Amino acid sequence: MKSLVLKDLYNIVHNVKSMLFILIVWAVGFVPTSGTGGYLVMCTILCSMMTVTTFTFDDMAGWTPYALVMPVTRREIVLAKYAVLAVFCTAGSLFGLLVGGIGGFVMGEYTVGLQAFAELAALALVSWAVAFAMGSVAIPLVYRFGAERARVLLLVSFLIPAALCAAVYGVLWAAGVPVSEEMVMALFCASPLLALAWGAAMYRAACGIFAKTEC
Repeated sequence: MKSLVLKDLYNIVHNVKSMLFILIVWAVGFVPTSGTGGYLVMCTILCSMMTVTTFTFDDMAGWTPYALVMPVTRREIVLAKYAVLAVFCTAGSLFGLLVGGIGGFVMGEYTVGLQAFAELAALALVSWAVAFAMGSVAIPLVYRFGAERARVLLLVSFLIPAALCAAVYGVLWAAGVPVSEEMVMALFCASPLLALAWGAAMYRAACGIFAKTEC
């Protein structure tokens, strides 16, 4: 599976310079207006969407039919896409943390200290979780509808996790459970685990769809 991951990373390398330029330009626009948190989330989401681009490259090269004649299972192909998604999310989160953190300090949003570092780290975890959850939904959509048509449906990959989060908050509010700052911080720290659990469910869905796909 390592070779499948490296294949996608090598294919996306030529987009790195343009992506870095876009992210830096976004930092200039987002950090002063939406704050570091908004930039971190958008930066990570944008990087995670490069996973869909790898499907486009695969289609252009006729990769999938070729891969299936090699000693690689369909499940391994799908799992490699989720591994690539995790790599892209991590790269976007770290870049957003670095650039957004610098911007936050320059704009006076944060002061140098342990508390600021803890807040930025929590934001980075949340941004990773949000992007991974969205990307996890996007992958089954691509297998079902193809890379180009799935781009139109990417909004669904945002709405589903957002709706689930809103539902959880609604249940807590209806049950009279107070949402304290400590609870929010705990949820922030646990968000990557929740995203991985969601990703596992979406992985099974993607495997089921890909198993029925004619290549």
